[in-house]
Amino acid sequence: MKSKLVPLAAAAGIIGVLLCPVHSQASTVDDIQKDLDRIKQMKTSAQQKVSQAQSQLAQINKEKSQTETDLNAIFDQIDQTNQKLVELDQKIETVTGDLRENARQLDAAEERVKARDNLLRSRIRLMYTNGTVSYIDVLMSSTSFADFLDRLMALQSIVNQDKEILQANIRDRDLIGEKKKQIEQQLAQVQDLYDQTSELKQTLLVQEKEKEVKIASLDKQAEDLQEISEQASRELTRIAQQEAAKQAELIRKRNEAGTVYTYSGGKLGYPLPKVYPVTSGFGSRTDPITGEKSAFHTGLDLGAPYGTNILAAEDGVVILAQWYSGYGNCVIIDHGNGLWTLYGHIHNDGIVVKKGDRVKRGQKIAEVGATGRATGNHLHFEVRVNGTATDPTPYLRG
Repeated sequence: MKSKLVPLAAAAGIIGVLLCPVHSQASTVDDIQKDLDRIKQMKTSAQQKVSQAQSQLAQINKEKSQTETDLNAIFDQIDQTNQKLVELDQKIETVTGDLRENARQLDAAEERVKARDNLLRSRIRLMYTNGTVSYIDVLMSSTSFADFLDRLMALQSIVNQDKEILQANIRDRDLIGEKKKQIEQQLAQVQDLYDQTSELKQTLLVQEKEKEVKIASLDKQAEDLQEISEQASRELTRIAQQEAAKQAELIRKRNEAGTVYTYSGGKLGYPLPKVYPVTSGFGSRTDPITGEKSAFHTGLDLGAPYGTNILAAEDGVVILAQWYSGYGNCVIIDHGNGLWTLYGHIHNDGIVVKKGDRVKRGQKIAEVGATGRATGNHLHFEVRVNGTATDPTPYLRG
């Protein structure tokens, strides 16, 4: 089955669109809102491309898995065919041994026929040399009754001997014909089986090569799709930064008389009702899904059970409250002075705030789940400074 892939050239075009500048000096709420609308469209397009690439990658991995299963089945068939060829080799050796024995018997039978023929020809030559003498002449020339009986018995013996010679020749000639027929049939059967099995093996070898080529092609397609997905995911992060900046600007314009949150340092609040174990720290690790070595983990994974309340770590404004790439359902809060906190893998329908909401430190914003690239229920917690992920540990209360 041919997979419909997103071409790399198209992906490059998408990325170019994602990098298009937006108006950073908007002076009115309407201008800022227009910039936000454009950013949202770009983000929706990028999310669709990521989703499409991931869907196609999943399909390719499924097809690759089935192809590998088929290839293993072919390997088993090749092993069975090789074993059958070994058995046929042994059978051919046995038939060849029978052939040699039958040939020996044929030679012996032909020698017997030849000897009898020579005996009969000798008698014919003797009769030709001495003249033909009938059996009656032999009997009538006897000198006595006893001589008559002797001659009669001798003639009967000669006749019986001639009959036996002829019958033996008939038997041996029949044996020769039968043996030849048996040998031809045996060799024909074994050769036919051998030819069929050899042909099957060649067919299986061709299929094996085709499957190996297909797996190599699927690997290349998967590699291209992974690159597309990673590029688009990086651009989604950039778009989110642009969106956050515009959203913050919009909030400031709409709330000029209100409070503007400006983080001034100090510890953040713990994002859960109580302390849970850290199941994966910040920094290099082995990716739990792909198995990639030295993958970089941009936050802390806190092993809280499904449905546990997630709390805002500090006062701030919600700048994202929706599905966000591999984070699944996600909330991002801007605390001012370039400090964001991110809360990922929230369960479906688990977000209880919306973009633009003002939240207080310790306020419930969502519930723990396992959406996105997650292997189990937990909270992925990030601290970002000017858009760059940094180790959250120093920011949390002890």
